[in-house]
Amino acid sequence: QVQLVESGGGLVQAGGSLRLSCAASGRTVSVYAMGWFRQAPGKEREFVATINWSGAYTIYADSVKGRFTISRDNAKNTVYLQMNNLKPEDTAVYYCNAYAYSNYWGQGTQVTVSS
Repeated sequence: QVQLVESGGGLVQAGGSLRLSCAASGRTVSVYAMGWFRQAPGKEREFVATINWSGAYTIYADSVKGRFTISRDNAKNTVYLQMNNLKPEDTAVYYCNAYAYSNYWGQGTQVTVSS
């Protein structure tokens, strides 16, 4: 089993920055990639970014390319999402996920961007 805990959400003005963290514990040896999704009120959960555990490959949603950066610290079993130039439409609950034989999800952290 893999457990994920997100942190770093909060309230920020448009144009500002936040860094989200996701700490993994449990059977982390089974994880080959981690990523971030988000869900705004009334909308389906959508893909944001993913990174394989070697750090060689990253994928971003078109809506966040050039603004968000996903990274990882393998020694700490932690993945980060650096969010710059935030926009009101980025407001959502952000969820960390881990890709393994089964996928695992954190509880989410709220990001609110004011205009």
